[in-house]
Amino acid sequence: MESSKRINQRMRALALARDCAELGARVRTIHHITGISARELVRLLFNEREQPPRGRAPDTREWYHSANLLCRTEASVITSNFRRLRAMGVSAGEALVCTYRYYQSVYQAPRRISFDRAFDLASHTDALWIATTTSFMLVECKACGSEYLDAMGSRSRGSKHCPFCRLVRRVEVDPRVRESFPHPPLLMDLEAAAQALRTLDPQPDRESPPN
Repeated sequence: MESSKRINQRMRALALARDCAELGARVRTIHHITGISARELVRLLFNEREQPPRGRAPDTREWYHSANLLCRTEASVITSNFRRLRAMGVSAGEALVCTYRYYQSVYQAPRRISFDRAFDLASHTDALWIATTTSFMLVECKACGSEYLDAMGSRSRGSKHCPFCRLVRRVEVDPRVRESFPHPPLLMDLEAAAQALRTLDPQPDRESPPN
């Protein structure tokens, strides 16, 4: 039984690694989510024609507060959906992949939030993977009821601070904002997504790779 459990966990980790790579994740990101070594990930997922993404990994803690309204609303949508799946008992890695796939289905390319950015957002909101403390929290706007990201300890709740309220006020005067609004609902069918994920054997969350 124990060996069967380990095999299932290994297969689950490999499938999750493949999904992350298909969504454009860096090797570092996949390593933190699955616990699989960077060397093995490069060998299994990439080749001479398909090289892993390069460049500096995003650090969202400073970026978010200077980002434009469209970036902030999309980041808030991703984080809100991620937190809802987590509250339903879905593992962090599965929740992130499911959330990002939904984000891709709603927003047209080029998308403002990369998978690595979504990973960084989730990490610093739930103190997962690369983060030991929380830097963000979800705040419910008293005016429109939307959940948006804000710094930990913030007391802002009104439409003045809510990026969704601010965007709505700009829709009529800014065609770029109008074209950026998605047509489907912003919140995924979380019950259906969670139920589908529960049919799989659960994989423990990893805040750091195993020794």
